[in-house]
Amino acid sequence: MTIHKNDAAYAGQAIYTRSFLRTYDALVYGFNSPVLWRCPKKKLIEHYDTYVSERHLDIGVGTGCLLDQCCFPAPSPSITLMDLNPNSLAAAAKHLARFAPTTHQANVLQPWRLPPESFDSVGMNYLLHCLPGTMPEKVLVFEQARAVLAAGGVLFGSTILTKGVEHTRLSRFAMKSINRLGVLCNLHDHLTDLDAGLARVFPSHEVHVCGAVALFSARVPA
Repeated sequence: MTIHKNDAAYAGQAIYTRSFLRTYDALVYGFNSPVLWRCPKKKLIEHYDTYVSERHLDIGVGTGCLLDQCCFPAPSPSITLMDLNPNSLAAAAKHLARFAPTTHQANVLQPWRLPPESFDSVGMNYLLHCLPGTMPEKVLVFEQARAVLAAGGVLFGSTILTKGVEHTRLSRFAMKSINRLGVLCNLHDHLTDLDAGLARVFPSHEVHVCGAVALFSARVPA
């Protein structure tokens, strides 16, 4: 699968080269998340520990760091890694090789081409803020997530917001700078829009704020 530079989703994934992924964990979880966005890595792993299942789909996988360090409810989970960037898929699959994960290259904004009701959990960690468009446009991915979740399944994830959360001078400066680079597209992402998007698709959901990060979960009825 090839993504072209004029595709709306290109910019948010273009930075994920092999060389960048070698520094990704140190940059994102060692500095950006705890210092800029004030949401420590431990908090994100706890979020995974709470919701990850034996049949899990992870979207926007980075290096697979959080999946590598979280606690699965079974010793041999079935893991599917989905990402637009082949470098991220390769890096995450290597980290999680002990679980023999399945990789699936796809654009989250287009049809996922995955069997309906085939997962008990779907993770979207630090994904939405990389997607183009406004939050009401981005949350259309929740509809596709619900379609692949089995009864009682849960969607969970996290995203950096610009509006409806507290920022520091440093984080606001960083947010604008990273948006200018095209790595993030979230200058208008609002907490209330995220909450409304989840409520529209799922009958039950929760959103908690940690610094400038929203951690969310939403469940399909059993």
